[in-house]
Amino acid sequence: MKRILLLVLFVTTIAQSQEKTFENEVQRISRKIDKITKQQKDSLKQKVKEINLDLEKNKITSAEATALKKEAAAYHAAQIEKRVSVQEQNLQQLVQDKIDGNIASSDEDFEDNSFSIGGAKFKLDFSNKDKEKKKRRKDKRTTTQLVFALGVNNVLTDNSFSSLNDSNYKFWQSHFYELGFTWKTRISKEPSKTYFKYGLSFLWNNLRAENNQYHVVNGDETLLNVNANNLSESRLRHVQMTFPMYLEFDFSKNKKYSDDKIVDRTHKSVRLGVGGFFGFKLGTRQYLEYKNAEGVNIEEVQKDGFNTNTINYGLSAYIAYKGCGLYAKYDLNPLFKNTDTRNISLGLRFDIN
Repeated sequence: MKRILLLVLFVTTIAQSQEKTFENEVQRISRKIDKITKQQKDSLKQKVKEINLDLEKNKITSAEATALKKEAAAYHAAQIEKRVSVQEQNLQQLVQDKIDGNIASSDEDFEDNSFSIGGAKFKLDFSNKDKEKKKRRKDKRTTTQLVFALGVNNVLTDNSFSSLNDSNYKFWQSHFYELGFTWKTRISKEPSKTYFKYGLSFLWNNLRAENNQYHVVNGDETLLNVNANNLSESRLRHVQMTFPMYLEFDFSKNKKYSDDKIVDRTHKSVRLGVGGFFGFKLGTRQYLEYKNAEGVNIEEVQKDGFNTNTINYGLSAYIAYKGCGLYAKYDLNPLFKNTDTRNISLGLRFDIN
């Protein structure tokens, strides 16, 4: 009798080892993952049902019910993640055993080395040829960048740089900020160094007046007058939407593969951009801060056009290394109507490729 039992056990063990193929083990793991997910979801449904019953019986408040539901959902999500991760490790080991040749495949059921887990289909390729292949980077003709710039802001009179010496605005306290998005397209189909760059930007230009002055509208004119109060802040801010356009020279060294295939690489070296912009004003405000006769801090925000031009256009350029560079822009149209005062900005520019 013992011999018969041992023989049956031996035959059963052999049969089970023969049935243990890669495909069968994958399906077994898949069933375990589905079972784990279903059990936890069913348990969560039951808990939610019990919480709703307690709520209907006024044993708990609505806020307590919501908190209990969130707690239950978090607990069961953590359980799914914990238990499924164990099965994922088993699957990784199974794949490694397949690569090492320690487990066989069924040609009948798994001819293409594909399997399904949780409704998703996967395919494995164990050939040495495919393992030796490297991904080739696509030769993109157009790339995109997020642009951020900041620096000092001021005005020129009669297009003369010497007028900065007599400017009515503080040089280091008048700032500009720019945030935008650009597209960069290679002009030729083949890899080169020349690109057309274009996009959309929002500009915040600030001008802080010197010597306790502030802007006053007098008909068609905007004047700087001395304020009766001792101003701690006198700032004019005009916000613009612009559309910049550049001819950019990117001197990054291109990538060359062993088969002599050349692929563009950008933002890896020196870049030079020259061009201009056009746009329109979104709004103008003046900010004044001072103490009144009673010593109370007063903050004024004055909303007005201040006779600034609605349309603006100008020239701009930058020189950069990789993503960071020096940046300059100059308005060709006057800041205020009926004047020869034009905005100029100098600062840093960051192109996040």
